[in-house]
Amino acid sequence: MTKPHALKIGDQVALVSLSSGVMGEEFAEHEVRKGEQRLKEFGLQPVFMKNSRKGIKYLSDHPEARAEDLKQAFMSPNIKGIICAIGGDDTYRLMPYLMEDNEFITAVKENPKLFSGFSDTTIDHLFLNRLGLVTYYGSNLLNDLGELDQEMLPYTHQAFLEYFEDRTSIEVKSSPVWYEERTDFSVSALNTTRIQHDEKHGYLVLRGSGRVKGKLFGGCIDSIGDALLGDRYDDMPAVISKYDVFPAGSFWKDRILFIETSEEKISPSNYQKILEALDQRGVLENVSAIIVGKPQNEVNFEEYQQVLLKVTEKYQTPILYNLNFGHAYPRTVIPYNLQAQIDFDQRRFSIEEPFFS
Repeated sequence: MTKPHALKIGDQVALVSLSSGVMGEEFAEHEVRKGEQRLKEFGLQPVFMKNSRKGIKYLSDHPEARAEDLKQAFMSPNIKGIICAIGGDDTYRLMPYLMEDNEFITAVKENPKLFSGFSDTTIDHLFLNRLGLVTYYGSNLLNDLGELDQEMLPYTHQAFLEYFEDRTSIEVKSSPVWYEERTDFSVSALNTTRIQHDEKHGYLVLRGSGRVKGKLFGGCIDSIGDALLGDRYDDMPAVISKYDVFPAGSFWKDRILFIETSEEKISPSNYQKILEALDQRGVLENVSAIIVGKPQNEVNFEEYQQVLLKVTEKYQTPILYNLNFGHAYPRTVIPYNLQAQIDFDQRRFSIEEPFFS
């Protein structure tokens, strides 16, 4: 696996719309400007890729335009990082344009760059990791950098700063507070605060003791379910299989699976269905542990725990629950394919190797 370099003050970062084209819609303009300004406050130079602001319909109709933006971001020597605008549900449609393009494949291998995003971006992470690039399940433009409050959420802000550092290890601590998702994203919501709650649980040990190590791999369980089961797009599993981007069996030996649920707040029965699909792929029998992100707004908070324990009972898989990554607010960064450690006795989680080269 190849790690990119950390970001530096003055670096250009590409903004790409690989899933939904909402970044190009007029109703999102105030969020886009917030995000752009925050990147500048970090000392970065945001660069909107050519097709990134062409809107929902155009980008839905033209996955090749989305793919072209990602290709150009990797090929441009001036671009040092790539930040996704937001998630969506059909970024898998980019793969035929990218995974058969030798120029793109060579660019990813020879010009490794920081790549950040979450949700449907899980699928982009999968194919970039398939090409050997370490990527980062973390902030995107609209949800995080474009936070409508006067400041970014402090915990998320601190996590974004990790993109500028290269510490040998990082303890990822539980946020002392969590926030509800907004119901109003309009201009009238500018500079308003989110509903905030004290964190009453911290990290929860569902099963396990002692220390467990492993390389991290995973993503949004909704996206993984779509990839394996095809319930949203019936051709998606065939595309995933053709390009061999979701590993099975022995790949998962001694790895730590990370999973989290989307804003759709899937039912416990669907949650179980996806976990069972992972089991059929040989994931659950091989992993050393599972870490699970806090469900958005804590919906199905207890129900998901029961499903996790039920499906993994035969393996007695160690599980640490309620971490701050994924669709709940605030969020940290989870790097793909880096070594992590869980101390179940102390309820601690840490990344045990540098993020960057």
